[in-house]
Amino acid sequence: MKKSFREKPTRCLAALLHDVRPTPLAIALICLFPVAVQAAGLPPLQIDPGLLPPAPPAAKKAAVKPAVENTAAPAPQSPASTHDGATVTAMPQAAASKIPVPLPLEKAQTPDKAVPESKSQIAQPASVTPATAPPPSPAIAPKDEPQQARNIVAAPEPQKSEPLPAEEKTLAPSKAAAESAPQTAQPVAAVPPADNQPAAPIVAPAKTLEGKPQPVRNTLATAEPMIPASKAESKPLNLPPLKVDPGLLPPTAREVPIRQASESKVITGNEPGHLKEAAETSQAVQVAGNEIESAEPLPLKSNQSLTLSPPTGAQPGPIFISAMTIQGHQDAETEAIGEAELRQWGQVVTADRLRYSKPEDELHALGNVRIDQKGDITEGPELKLQMEKKEGFMMQPAFQLNQQVPPGRGDAKILRFEGENQYRLEDARYTTCQAGSDDWFIHAGELEINRTTQVGTARNAYVDFQGVPLLYTPWMNFSLNDERKSGFLSPSFGSTGKGGAEFTLPYYWNIAPEMDATIAPRYMDKRGTMLQTKFRYLGRSYAGEANVEALPSDRLTNTDRSYMTLRHQYTPGNGWAGSLNLERASDDNYFRDLSTQVGATSQANLLRDGSLSYADSNWLFSARSQSFQTLQDPLALIDTPYRRTQMLLNGSKMVNWKGNTLGPGVNLALNSEAVDFTHPTKLNGKRVTLYPSISLPLSQVYGYVTPKIGLHGTHYSFNDNNSTAQPDVSRSLPIFSVDSGLYFERDTDLFGAGYQQTLEPRLYYVRTPFRDQSSIPVFDTGDVGFGLPQIFTENRFAGSDRISDANQATLGLTSRLLDPIGLERLRGTVAQRFYLTLPEVTLPNTSAPTRKYSDLLVSVGGRVTKALAMDSLWQYDPDLHKTSSLALTSRYMPTAGKALYASYRYAPATAIAPVANKQVDTSAQWPLFGRWNGLARWNYSILDKKVLESLGGVEYNAGCWAIRTVVHSFATATTDRTNAIFFQLELNGVSSIGSNPLDVLRRNIYGYTKTTDAPNENPLSEIR
Repeated sequence: MKKSFREKPTRCLAALLHDVRPTPLAIALICLFPVAVQAAGLPPLQIDPGLLPPAPPAAKKAAVKPAVENTAAPAPQSPASTHDGATVTAMPQAAASKIPVPLPLEKAQTPDKAVPESKSQIAQPASVTPATAPPPSPAIAPKDEPQQARNIVAAPEPQKSEPLPAEEKTLAPSKAAAESAPQTAQPVAAVPPADNQPAAPIVAPAKTLEGKPQPVRNTLATAEPMIPASKAESKPLNLPPLKVDPGLLPPTAREVPIRQASESKVITGNEPGHLKEAAETSQAVQVAGNEIESAEPLPLKSNQSLTLSPPTGAQPGPIFISAMTIQGHQDAETEAIGEAELRQWGQVVTADRLRYSKPEDELHALGNVRIDQKGDITEGPELKLQMEKKEGFMMQPAFQLNQQVPPGRGDAKILRFEGENQYRLEDARYTTCQAGSDDWFIHAGELEINRTTQVGTARNAYVDFQGVPLLYTPWMNFSLNDERKSGFLSPSFGSTGKGGAEFTLPYYWNIAPEMDATIAPRYMDKRGTMLQTKFRYLGRSYAGEANVEALPSDRLTNTDRSYMTLRHQYTPGNGWAGSLNLERASDDNYFRDLSTQVGATSQANLLRDGSLSYADSNWLFSARSQSFQTLQDPLALIDTPYRRTQMLLNGSKMVNWKGNTLGPGVNLALNSEAVDFTHPTKLNGKRVTLYPSISLPLSQVYGYVTPKIGLHGTHYSFNDNNSTAQPDVSRSLPIFSVDSGLYFERDTDLFGAGYQQTLEPRLYYVRTPFRDQSSIPVFDTGDVGFGLPQIFTENRFAGSDRISDANQATLGLTSRLLDPIGLERLRGTVAQRFYLTLPEVTLPNTSAPTRKYSDLLVSVGGRVTKALAMDSLWQYDPDLHKTSSLALTSRYMPTAGKALYASYRYAPATAIAPVANKQVDTSAQWPLFGRWNGLARWNYSILDKKVLESLGGVEYNAGCWAIRTVVHSFATATTDRTNAIFFQLELNGVSSIGSNPLDVLRRNIYGYTKTTDAPNENPLSEIR
């Protein structure tokens, strides 16, 4: 009688191992294995002769031989024998002719071809060897291949074809089963060997260790009929040679005790092709003996992570079942008890016990059920699942999703499988918190997951944070793979001094794969409701973004206020490119009243620019139209810039000649532009500039010299607003310069470490004659500044309205300290300009230099350590013996989440910058205690004695969630300030609640790192 699914069978190790004999299944495997090896293209198996048992006495061997050769002799029946719950019943000799025989791949025939019967050609079953008789000796194979220590019994499904003829010396099974019965495994006859091949040997039982019998791992393979030879030969298996994992060897081979329990395995499939898939997925090697010459690892995974994904569109793969005990009916159902495991491509199911019904293709598992699908794990007490339809349920599932970042976990009352990649969970919870911590979770009365469309749908959902329900919604859907999807985003709320309490609820609209939009109503308690929209688009040759903000009827100003931007990029190819950048605000105070970003409130000129350009390896052409909207501060008015319409053509080409070893050759260059300047109140004019030049770079490993000569020509024509009748002006100036330098280096030791020190002197000479330029208006020219990059330039001015006369030389000296990997640990530079002739050209309301040398520039900096970097620039007046300007900067960032920054800047008032500047700027992100981090920014004007910008806040990082509270204050005008408060609750990997301060923190704190972006210190390890 068949045992109940919940009934655990009685196990007796001594009974299992006593009087072990070769069974019909073992003989069938021995016959099938050489055929499978030959079909798979594998080398023959090898067994060390030293592993074979001693040859039996001649008398006993003779007693066995007639039972094999005399096919007409009847064989007595023997009682059934059981191995680990799989019962094999002997079959009478008369039933032998009805046993289906798997066909060798070389001689497979279709079932409809009848094969004539003949006593000399039909393999008859052999008598069972008495208990006292020694086991038959296995045949000796060549020594080329190590073997795996397992016993495999192959039981293919019945075939309709008649048995094939066999050689006279073909070995038959010891007993043939008359018919299948409960708790029995159907035996099969041995496969006749191919022509000109020796008969397959019978595998001897494993030897005992220290006089004790050892258990044998029995594998029961249930599969469909073998593939015909034509199909098998058309798709040969190209498998690598089998290698034996030392963990699978018998005790004497790996010198460790083997497991004192037996295990059975069932392989079942739904079509012949699964045999090939099974061979590619898992391999098994039969070994007789206790020693293996080679112990190289077998290329198989013996753990539960073997969840290979099937190819797209492939049929379900074969099913592998293993357990401590297997029982049931062949081709009906299989019951596995004790550490039961079922494997199929893409998933592994383990349980205390499971039953697989092949006719219904249904799996029922009980007790510690676990499903592993490509790293995603689900556990529960009971599972029912139809394997092919993927329909069923799991009670009280607890799941862990490791495929996503960050990983998540959760549980539910019941999980329903509703088809391929479709799941439904009732009373479900989800969180990204570590195991054992349920600080927050999303609760849904019903959650649908569709892995085909990668969309999740939740009903009656809310966020539970520390026991407090937040953000209830009756329905919501979301993307499962970070793909864009229409829907509401997380709301934000906060408060500002000029707007009062605020609330924003954005809606994301996924219009098409190449375009989307975000619509965000923003409610401000003091001013009303503003509508903010952002539209993005992307094409093969273009991309852009449009933003529109509108606040109708501002309660404080009683005006309609708006802001618009449009940014468009066009790249049709072949060197052509275009861009459009438009920006407009309704009034001067728009950003000061409505923005919480100091970068926006500090804007004075809103750019409106359009350009079209072409570039190749030698030339660059550009056409541009540029204008500005100037936002004025009534207490600090600024000039409105000119509107510029410009056409520019620049090019350069290196010309070399044969035999040149001094450098790359001669560089021919041309810089030219034509610009039309217009202004509502100032003088309008046009300017055309041509500046061709030729240079000869001469370089060697120890230094370089680059002489250059050019002619700078400019023509001005004036039209509108010419109240002084300014005549047209032309100007031509030759410019000559020489740039040169040397390289010296040496190895030195400092603080016990080896470094390379360099010494790099540099001389830069410029000669430009004087031309009176006082009658030329200044459209877009200013002082270039005084720093290390600017001190080595031809012109003291930025722009073409002024070309400085020059007869000057600049001397510089740089020394670097490089570590063995080339990192610049320390750098020092000293530079000064010497005027051989005092320059006379100046900008309006400025004066020319009055001494023949400039201030001294000194710069020291470098990466002192991996965490500490410093930089400085000191401008010193040698006549007055005082500092003209000073900038000091230091940055310390040992790890992510730790950042300190400090800087000091001083610049006295000049004709160009009439307001002196003396400021201290510091910022920090640093752990305080536990999981708390401090955030701070302080920008203070020493001369004005006021704080320009300040920020303070704290951040708590719990791993799977974080809280940030930030207070921000900054000056928006001469007498106005804006204060803002930010509060944000971030649920890691899901969403954020509150007002987002991250942009403010990144702009104010140098090196700020979002703490939740750091690696998780307590990753998910258990799902419960």
